[in-house]
Amino acid sequence: MNEINLKAYAKMFQETFNDSRKIAFLTPEHLKKLDGNATPRRDIFMTEDGEFIDFEIQYEDVDVAELVKYIEIAENLYEKLQKPISIYVLCPKNSRLLVKECPIKSDADFKIRIACSHQDPCHMILNHIKHKTRKNISLDHEDIQILHMLPVNCAKKDRHYFRMETLRIINENYL
Repeated sequence: MNEINLKAYAKMFQETFNDSRKIAFLTPEHLKKLDGNATPRRDIFMTEDGEFIDFEIQYEDVDVAELVKYIEIAENLYEKLQKPISIYVLCPKNSRLLVKECPIKSDADFKIRIACSHQDPCHMILNHIKHKTRKNISLDHEDIQILHMLPVNCAKKDRHYFRMETLRIINENYL
């Protein structure tokens, strides 16, 4: 990932999660391979101070099961990396947070931040998927599902654009 993309993520982390740390680099894919089902679905970044940020896009409501999944990801990453972990979960503005902030007991050093974006999350998600395809990173099953849902979940005025982009990505990469 080039310096421009890292700066874009750093800007989004600052604006959305109030984190002004510089992003040092995108971590290699092998760091995503963890024990059990607790596997990050998106990107993991290392900050300039040596901490790690797992950036997730949560397309659906955040309930207890989703929160537990993020706790397990954080604990597994901490166990593997032995560095503090931040899980940043970005939700569309129409998502519901069905959990309340509360202390989480764990031996791992982590924090989980969940934000519903005021920016258009459909555009953010599409840009993320486009970035992966430009870097020749294979889209996983969830990426494909999300891609298919973008034209349904975007603003009505943007449906044509999202249908065009979704079909273009699928045709160029998977047919």
